[in-house]
Amino acid sequence: MRITVTGATGSLGRPLVEELLARGDEVTVLSRDPAKARDAFGGRVEAVGWPDPKGGPAPAEGLRGRDAVIHLLGEPVAQRWTDAARTEIRDSRVLGTRNLVAGLRALPAEDRPRVLVSQSASGWYGARGDEPVTEDEPAGDDFLARVCLEWEGEAREAGALGIRVALTRTGVVLSDSGGALEKMVPPFKAGVGGPVAGGGQYVPWIHTDDVVGALIFCADTAAAEGPLNVTAPEPATNGELSKALGRVLHRPAVAPVPSFALKLLYGEMAQIVTTGVRAVPARLLELGYEFRRSALEPALRQATGKD
Repeated sequence: MRITVTGATGSLGRPLVEELLARGDEVTVLSRDPAKARDAFGGRVEAVGWPDPKGGPAPAEGLRGRDAVIHLLGEPVAQRWTDAARTEIRDSRVLGTRNLVAGLRALPAEDRPRVLVSQSASGWYGARGDEPVTEDEPAGDDFLARVCLEWEGEAREAGALGIRVALTRTGVVLSDSGGALEKMVPPFKAGVGGPVAGGGQYVPWIHTDDVVGALIFCADTAAAEGPLNVTAPEPATNGELSKALGRVLHRPAVAPVPSFALKLLYGEMAQIVTTGVRAVPARLLELGYEFRRSALEPALRQATGKD
């Protein structure tokens, strides 16, 4: 396949592009700095400049004649939500996706990709209780949920162009490069790790390998359309995740972290870890996706280099 990727040099984009190349796909990356992006993959990708994703349409030469687009652009959420950060978190997703679709719209119908796999997040659902949450549930009403609602709305516009649109609502990613573990591991190594805000809230975790696998599966699978939860089949509570991480790191996981302490440190962003959602991948399982790392502790071992 000929596949275009946005956000290719990010923590999810890099392993995605490497797997696409390994299976023989021709990969084009859209980047603000195409020379840097080309070098990042050893010259094995075609890199096309998109200098201002929030300000102008995606370039036709990076989209024309491709089979699929996998869209991963977005400002990191795991930062203190100042007014400026909130604006960038929202605009990088909403305006970036709007301008990607504008680039697709400018192409003749016969030159458009067949599918757009557009990243979204389990933040769509807002804070939920203990009941399993499938893709049929409506959006929540907090900041991240409203961003996801707008974000997905922009991506859905590609459907009017005859393009199949898959919306991958990705959970909390367990990765060896950044992500949730980057902030969780240091306290555990110092012996002060433990459950957050009581530990009863669910964490819709997913290993990087399965984010990559699910993105490619959605590009390849004709029936993958609309929202799909990209989360492990068995979500864990924050307490269960903390205990498993403690075992992996051979450190205690008994130092509880009160929610007020996180709110003092991170402000409103603390809601990511003090609240939760038990999102389950109903659509992926229905379509036959086979998870690569469905068990929590082995996934943590791989992500922390302890396997």
